[in-house]
Amino acid sequence: MSDDHDEENGFDAAIPDSLMPYDSWIEDSYRHVMLRALDYAAAHGLPGDHHFYLTFRTDWPGVEIPDRLRAQYPHEITIVLQHQFWDLKVDRARQIVSVGLSFGGIPSTLVIPVAAISAFADPHIRLALRCSVPEQPPVAAVPEGENVVPVQPAATAQAAAPVPEEAAAEKDRGEGSQVVSLAAFRKRGPGGPG
Repeated sequence: MSDDHDEENGFDAAIPDSLMPYDSWIEDSYRHVMLRALDYAAAHGLPGDHHFYLTFRTDWPGVEIPDRLRAQYPHEITIVLQHQFWDLKVDRARQIVSVGLSFGGIPSTLVIPVAAISAFADPHIRLALRCSVPEQPPVAAVPEGENVVPVQPAATAQAAAPVPEEAAAEKDRGEGSQVVSLAAFRKRGPGGPG
């Protein structure tokens, strides 16, 4: 059928913009799936060959990572939760994920706001979920005449006993770090390749 025929019958060939926030709802669902997977791993460990790649903005307010990692990865980092991680916690009330990892043999606890997470993947089943993270975090409106007090990051949980370094966390770039593209694991939505 031609586009002319569609227009004659009252059909518009162009897809209209949605007046409903489907994109936002889909991203909320992706984040919900990610948090459920992290909750499961925190409670039961990772079964079989399942493991997670978690990509997040290092410059997002509330992110707590070692200063040397922030210097190496000033915008974004991908961590791998596989063999050597501990104290994985999902705090839904505060909307944060925390986990212990070893970087360069030094144990660290990372605190990651859910809003800072841009991708989650489980390569074992070729599952990848991407979420948009605005370039700038939203700024809360301050009533006129009130002073703005900077928000201090939440206290970092104490790390467990040192764990031997393994491929579970990204290693220092000088020690064989690998950057893994999540594009190979990304599932395409109904709109096809994008």
